[in-house]
Amino acid sequence: MVTYIAGSGAIGCRFGYSLAKNGKDVVLLDNWDVHIKAIQENGLKIVGDVEDTIQIPIMYPTEATREADLIILFTKSMQLENMLQEITHLIGEGTKVMCLLNGLGHEDIIRKYVPEKNIIIGVTIWTAGLAGPGTAILKGKGSVNIQSLDESGVEKAKEIVQLLNESGLNATYDENVFPSIWRKACVNGASNATCALLDCTVGEFFGSENGFNIARAITHEFVQVGLASGIALDEAEIMAYVEEASIKAAHHYPSMHQDLVKNHRPTEVDYINGVIARKGPQLGIKTPYCQMITDLVHAKEAVLAIR
Repeated sequence: MVTYIAGSGAIGCRFGYSLAKNGKDVVLLDNWDVHIKAIQENGLKIVGDVEDTIQIPIMYPTEATREADLIILFTKSMQLENMLQEITHLIGEGTKVMCLLNGLGHEDIIRKYVPEKNIIIGVTIWTAGLAGPGTAILKGKGSVNIQSLDESGVEKAKEIVQLLNESGLNATYDENVFPSIWRKACVNGASNATCALLDCTVGEFFGSENGFNIARAITHEFVQVGLASGIALDEAEIMAYVEEASIKAAHHYPSMHQDLVKNHRPTEVDYINGVIARKGPQLGIKTPYCQMITDLVHAKEAVLAIR
């Protein structure tokens, strides 16, 4: 099975490393020049829970030629459509495309390039970081939950679950994965943009009464929009999950902080809080916190001249 990792940043490297160590035929795709060069010249270096170096193919998406059996999407949300355009030549009639991106609504973009019967949507709580180009920081444990969007793709999706589990990625087939996707989106919605705007860790944000109240209000908006969209969510359970996640990640700067504050790169806010700000009014639900958060992040991007 030929597997491409489309978007080989931190989490893409984690999945690529796990698959390659298990002898799977996996290729990393990315557009970050120095990252590609570092891995091509020195291999993918792993630090954290283990220290290792593995030789693994990596290239620009347009350089790949073999038709894919499986493509795992790990781009940033705003890069998704461009990546799909660049890998169209790799997508055959039977190619399965699996999306594990943060945020909401990615399946609507993927449908423009991939038949629904070949789309697998999911969520992962594996984490990773980059120490620099070509070096991934892998710590802790995680899991993957996936679902085929079309009933005809269920058996193939279950084969992919087996592929991931053979590589230690702790995958499960889920008959209804969307509540899990929304639950993770609630965590990101409460902490990602807020920590970026306040230049603080998750623990510092949740450690104040004001911060905690803001997180609760954001979560309420997510849950109300989710319920109105037909997603089965329990607000008390979701808030408890958000709190638990904040404790586990107390010393962590979320990815949006790394993008906005550290690296002055565009953020994924439109696919997290921005989704709620857009959908809420359409459903007759007020979403003032998510609207303000989205506006503030874009204002900060403008101040920093980020495009």
